[in-house]
Amino acid sequence: MFKKIILKNGLRLILAPIKNTEITTVLVMIGTGSRYESKKLNGISHFLEHIFFKGTKKRPTALSISTEMDRIGAEFNAFTGKDETGFYVKADAAHFSLSLDVISDILLNSKFLPAEINREKGVILEEMKMVQDTPMHYVGDLFEKLLYKSDPLGNLIIGTKENILNFKKIDFTDYFNKHYTAENTVVCVAGKISGIENCAKIIEKHFKKIKNGKKQKIESANIEQAKPNILLHYKKTDQAHFCLGARGYGLRDKRRWALKLLSSILGGNMSSRIFIEVRERRGLAYYVRTSYQGYADCGYCATQAGVDKNKIEQAIKIILSEYKKIAEKGIKKDELQKAKDYIKGASAINLETSDQIASFLTNQEILLNKILSPKEHFAKIDRITASDIQETARDIFTNQKLNLTIIGEYKDEKKFERILKL
Repeated sequence: MFKKIILKNGLRLILAPIKNTEITTVLVMIGTGSRYESKKLNGISHFLEHIFFKGTKKRPTALSISTEMDRIGAEFNAFTGKDETGFYVKADAAHFSLSLDVISDILLNSKFLPAEINREKGVILEEMKMVQDTPMHYVGDLFEKLLYKSDPLGNLIIGTKENILNFKKIDFTDYFNKHYTAENTVVCVAGKISGIENCAKIIEKHFKKIKNGKKQKIESANIEQAKPNILLHYKKTDQAHFCLGARGYGLRDKRRWALKLLSSILGGNMSSRIFIEVRERRGLAYYVRTSYQGYADCGYCATQAGVDKNKIEQAIKIILSEYKKIAEKGIKKDELQKAKDYIKGASAINLETSDQIASFLTNQEILLNKILSPKEHFAKIDRITASDIQETARDIFTNQKLNLTIIGEYKDEKKFERILKL
């Protein structure tokens, strides 16, 4: 399915040829994100992601970069996470050389002009407002802020308004030199590839200027918790949005496979327990879902929903009841098999395209330094038993591991403290 090559300077290449396609995706991922930032630099990973698109010596303006990509009908963009930052171009394979030239150019030759930095501050502040005005997304950010508190993993990826306004060119160049290094970078090409060796030589040529340097180490997140935690974010809304969940396991923990299945059984699809109970039987929410979020060293299982402001307590109680029910009574074998088939089927659909395959491979390499094929992933899932699911539920669904964030017109935490228990 793929071939991994490590160049002399430590740069990692992942080449994934796909038959019967005329498309190629170039994805470059760097092992840095918001959890690598100090408090004063919170938001710089995301800001830097924006600045890479503002001009190089060869392509001096944002317009010259975007025009070149638009001319070939390419999809090109970037994203910032807590552990990683990625840049990609998805285009007709006939334009592979151009795609690679553009993406390497912006990552290695960006000018970081002060005028562009100052102009982009306004763009990012508007992005921040957009996120905060979208409670069904923002409540998840607040949940992680509650979960990890002062740990960098709890910081918002977009940063703070104060930091955004204060960032200067030196902040970007210092951060770039520290993190955008050969050993901390993975270049993945997925799709139509004309020869593995030839492709590797072309990539090596384009990235020959990348700086040497090792990945910066970070401490594992503090996951100690002695009692249920609540975070209320007061905002006048027509609907209350909440995120309710419990601490779980990270991506390095073999129990994550059971937790992923547990999350699916609880609220991963339209026939899941919580979806049926909250939406179909009670009509309390339009959207309600349970998911697993894993970082290398920690993770959690959480349920999100948007409900009538006067029915939020009812919805919370129902979800807690479903958590408790699965911990006490477990699940049936056919329910487990349905969850396994669902996850494998959804994964197979996701891996139909070159960009999804590139993301699948590169995320594993960045976070775990080890890549499992889809077949190996599915084998891990198939080994999970019904007793594994119940054991996982019993372990994570305890009062002291519960966390709840709410966006809405609420100020009294005690009101929710009374019901936040199993």
